[in-house]
Amino acid sequence: MAMNTSAKQIVNNPSETTVPSYTLSVAPMMDWTDRHCRYLFRQFSRCTLLYTEMITAPAIIYGDAERHLAHNPIEHPLALQIGGSKPNELAQAVMLGNKYGFKEINLNMGCPSGRVANGCFGAKLMTLPELASDCIKAMLDASDSVEITVKCRIGVDDDNPNQVLPKLIERFSNIGIKRIIIHARKAYLNGLNPKENRTIPPLNYGLVYAIKKHFSELDVCINGGITDLDQVTYHLGQGVDGVMVGRAAYQDPIRLLSEADTIIYGQPVHDSLDQALAKMVEYIDQEVTSGTPIRHITRHMLGLFTGQRGAKIWRRNLSSHEFMDQEGIQGIIKTLELLKSFETGVPLFEIESN
Repeated sequence: MAMNTSAKQIVNNPSETTVPSYTLSVAPMMDWTDRHCRYLFRQFSRCTLLYTEMITAPAIIYGDAERHLAHNPIEHPLALQIGGSKPNELAQAVMLGNKYGFKEINLNMGCPSGRVANGCFGAKLMTLPELASDCIKAMLDASDSVEITVKCRIGVDDDNPNQVLPKLIERFSNIGIKRIIIHARKAYLNGLNPKENRTIPPLNYGLVYAIKKHFSELDVCINGGITDLDQVTYHLGQGVDGVMVGRAAYQDPIRLLSEADTIIYGQPVHDSLDQALAKMVEYIDQEVTSGTPIRHITRHMLGLFTGQRGAKIWRRNLSSHEFMDQEGIQGIIKTLELLKSFETGVPLFEIESN
């Protein structure tokens, strides 16, 4: 369970360099980046910017805002992503979000799902620049001191990204947007489902680099198909201000996040892997005691030991309803002990559950 060092460290003296949290971020991912997932990620990186799942403005305004927006302080730096296309609703959602201390509130203009498109938000907003502008203005006016950002694709359907994207970015910049996250693929609202939209449209990193060069005053973050810290440092070397990773961080968080603080931010690793896992067990114990079903948390942990000996046993045990219902928190502890014994013959750690 040792941590690998493979990517080139880009910050050598943190006392001389202040690296923004958005230099590396983990994307908002529906059904994945909930508060339990973010707590897990935070055990491996203190500096990386995390995002909530996309939450629609109506859900925040008319639903249970506390359930949607409340989070553990350890999750910071943390950004809220909102979906919507009604300026007044987005403004209200931002005002509610202001109260929860988010570092940033982001407008989703990249989601390609049919449900989102039918609601005229997500990637559909890229095809409606006047409405998009009104939405952004409303969010900026309501934002107080919280930064408003936009996440978009390079184009939609038959767009020519080289023509459409610069005009859109210029419009957003003129309104007052200072940072934009660009997923370097088109979104196809007709013909591809959301899963296909994540892999089939070709990546065009060069266009994102060109956007940064042309709009040098903007902070531009790149997203799409980035799977390790070597790639992160490569993109940063091309001049962009930040890199956003997605499923790679979820599927193998130890590999992608455990060295991020050192390699990207020039900060020491705050915990050993054993300490991080021990804290996660303590968190699960507390949450289960307060009524959270254990599988709401363990479902995010299945990829922890990807590529390591015992990974299959880990996934099998934590995904087994029968095993987890019978063993509960002790099932996690026993499985961790077993994995550690594979490597060293020594228990991973000693921890008592209340």
